Amino acid sequence: MKGFIISLHRAKNEDMVVSILSSSEVRAYYRFYGARHSILQLGHLIDFEVEGDDGRFMPRVRGVSQIGFPWLYDNNRLLIWHKYIRLYETHLKDTEEISSFYYTLLIESAKKWHLQNPKRIICEDYVKLLTYEGRLHDEGICYICEEELSDEISLMQAFIPAHTHCIYSSKLKRDKIFDLFQTKKSILLEDDEVDLLHAIVMKGF
Repeated sequence: MKGFIISLHRAKNEDMVVSILSSSEVRAYYRFYGARHSILQLGHLIDFEVEGDDGRFMPRVRGVSQIGFPWLYDNNRLLIWHKYIRLYETHLKDTEEISSFYYTLLIESAKKWHLQNPKRIICEDYVKLLTYEGRLHDEGICYICEEELSDEISLMQAFIPAHTHCIYSSKLKRDKIFDLFQTKKSILLEDDEVDLLHAIVMKGF
């Protein structure tokens, strides 16, 4: 089985409770002496086996091996990845069975993390996630006053658009944002605009 580690919590002594997002579920596993194993790190993609999955006790992971990516030794990219993947733990909290969408999204992002600006990948991923979950507000209407949006807009959490005077936030070009919504590509956005969008994503899914 393969999955991304989205959280780690110290148990007794050097044992760990590891939450793993796989292609079909988000589940917590017990790992004896997990603190001793450098493979068990936040954000790592691992291949593992499960034992003791009989419902009486927390299942355990064993036979763990890491699936590496070129950017794992780039501290800046790794830090951004850690902050990004933590959002999945909160977003999928109390969820067990999931579709393969989330795992596939992370796999595709991890494969290009060293090739592109990670913040752009995150913003594009988030639009894909909002679209998948039916939460993308792309009707061209201000969420606050319900009037048509002007050429300059602001974004609330979950990339919800509003007039700049309705929420008194940073201004963004409507055409650029709605192009992102439609194409799932940030190519029209400047780096400072991407930074603004990334900061919104980091507030939570």
